[in-house]
Formats: sequence, C-alpha cells, structure tokens
Amino acid sequence: MLEFNRSQPLTLGVELELMILNRRDYDLTRGSDDLLLQVNRLQHGFDIKPEITQGMIEIGTAVHSDVNKMLEEILAIRELLVSSARKLNLGLAGGGSHPFQHWDEQRIYPKERYHLVSELYGYLAKQFTVYGQHIHIGCPDGDSAVRLTHYLARYIPHFIALSASSPFYQGVDTLFQTSRLTSVNAFPLSGCMPCVNNWAQFNDYFRRMANLGIVASMKDFYWDIRPKPEYGTVEIRICDTPLSVETPVLLAAYAQMLAHRCLSERQDEVCQEHYLTYSYNRFQACRFGFDGMLVDAGNNSQIGLQEDLLNTLNQLEPQAEALGNQAQLTALRQRVLKRQSDSAWLRQVFDDSGSLSEVVRRQSEHWMYAAPGVGVN
Repeated sequence: MLEFNRSQPLTLGVELELMILNRRDYDLTRGSDDLLLQVNRLQHGFDIKPEITQGMIEIGTAVHSDVNKMLEEILAIRELLVSSARKLNLGLAGGGSHPFQHWDEQRIYPKERYHLVSELYGYLAKQFTVYGQHIHIGCPDGDSAVRLTHYLARYIPHFIALSASSPFYQGVDTLFQTSRLTSVNAFPLSGCMPCVNNWAQFNDYFRRMANLGIVASMKDFYWDIRPKPEYGTVEIRICDTPLSVETPVLLAAYAQMLAHRCLSERQDEVCQEHYLTYSYNRFQACRFGFDGMLVDAGNNSQIGLQEDLLNTLNQLEPQAEALGNQAQLTALRQRVLKRQSDSAWLRQVFDDSGSLSEVVRRQSEHWMYAAPGVGVN
C-alpha cells in the first residue's frame, strides 16, 4: 500500500531540467559529470543532479510557501552553476528542447534506473533529451491529492501555453509552440491519471498495476500530473523549462493559487467531462499556444485559450491576496494580454539571424545572465 506522507498544504517546490552546451556552436555536450564535479567542489547544499542523458542537468528548490523566496533560491543556484560552467567553458540554457541536437548522438547517464529505462524503451530514452519544469504542491492527505490532481487537469492547457519554449526540434520548425510533449506522448504510461475518487481507490489501482507487472513505483507513471506520495505533493509535469529564471516562479505561483481555490472549495466529485476533451485541449495548447481553442464538454461550447486563461486569472484575485501573489498574478496577466511566449521569441531570433546556433546562444545568455524581470519578449 502506498502511504501518503502529509506535507504542509500549498507549499511549493520546483524542478528544472537544463541544457548543457558547448560554447563553439552551442550544440549539446556530454558535460553533466564534469559540471557536477566542479559544482560539488563547493559546499552549497543545493539539489543539483544528473538526468537521463549526459547533456542535461536537473536543479530542485527547497520547499517554499513564499514564491519570492523561491526566486531567491533559484538565483543562488544559477550563480553557482554559471560560475562552475564558465570554468569549464560550458553554456547552460532553458527551453523545452534543443533546436538542432540529434537524439542518436546522446548518451545515457550511467545510473541504474536510466539504463533500465533505456533497455525497456529503446530509442525513446534518448529521444527523451527534452527539458521540463515540474511543480510540486503540498497536500494534507491522499484524498486531497487525488482531488487536486483531477482539478488541475482542467488547467493543463494554460500551463502548456504559459511555458511553451520548444518550437524547434532536430533542426526543424515544428509549427508547434511546444514540441517537447510529443516525446512524452510516446511512453505507454503517459497521459492522465484514471478517474479514481480517493486515495483508497488510487491504491487499489496502483496495486493492480503492480501485480500485473506493469509498474514498480510511481516513477513508472509519466502522467502530466501525478500524486507524489513520498513527498506529500501533487506534481505538475507538463511545463517546458522556461528561458528565464523568473517564469518558473510565475508558473509555481499560478499552481499555488489554483490549489488554494481547489482545497478551499472541497469539491469531492471528479469531473469526468474534463477528460472527455483532455487530449484535444492539450493538443490545441501544444500546437497553437495562446491562439488555441478549448472545448468545454459540460457546456457544449468553445472558448479561446487566451480568453479562458484571462478569465481564470481574474477569478484568482482572492487567492492571490491570501497568498501574497498579487505581483505574480499581475505579471501573468500582462504576459497573456500581450501573448508573450518563449516560443515566439525563439522564432523571432531565428528569423533575424537565420541561425539555430545563434538562437541557442541567445537563450543561453539569457538564462545565465539576465536579471529577473528582464523578459525575452
């Protein structure tokens, strides 16, 4: 039986996967071991670790209730990483996918779990050299985690549009705002959690999947949102890694405000209507971003993603005030009104330069050195 470890409700943690680049043509380089060795020569206490292939690294924040403190920690981690990377002549960058890397050139990081994943999924493991942001939200119990997971499913297109930063893949403009999620879709246990109503039902589902030999742990589920019982959280896994250091904090603030509304409303019934249109709405956000159209099966209606997101932000004023997130709510609203996206900026840089190497150089310079509040748009 999976035990849900209670955590402080509405606390937050963020994980960010980052590119490791050479400084010659800004392709990916197998630099994770060297970078980690350099970083760990200093006593820092931060969560910095390798990922599935050697052109990646993951950073994680501590647990925060205040998103401003989270930003301070991310800035401190960035300072450490940039200092270490410069000594090795490496670049670092955000973004959901590297614009021109080739998956067959990547190497699996030498860790037992990653080798098991590679043996099971073959080339999909190397194609998983994509970069995402995960947001953990604290929950008081397992039933609340199940309820919040279902509640957030309705808003997944918003997180996709707000974070989209992977328009290029394998040297091609995909026409998508985020191409990263197509790599995730290939895994058999991707998608969304089944319509269980409480933690007991979730345990029954997990036990059956384990008895069938399909899963061994929660890590085997590649869902867009999943409970994380060992942490006492719900984990949103849908976001591309943004190009800047402040956008991850805005996304975390949005998740915190939505969770505040969900847990205070105490809705116990799972709204299955959301799942009827889940894949379609998800595709609309991936392909068109703020210009996507969302279907509301309950009302038999459609609404523009931008309009739906603005409506939601306007409804979250009480939660923003309660959490001290007014500045983040205002920043999110301005981005949506102006249709500011990382994908649009990346395309503009390519249109101006004609070079994907220059695109990556610019996104690397921005992640490594731009001050908070200095957006790419």
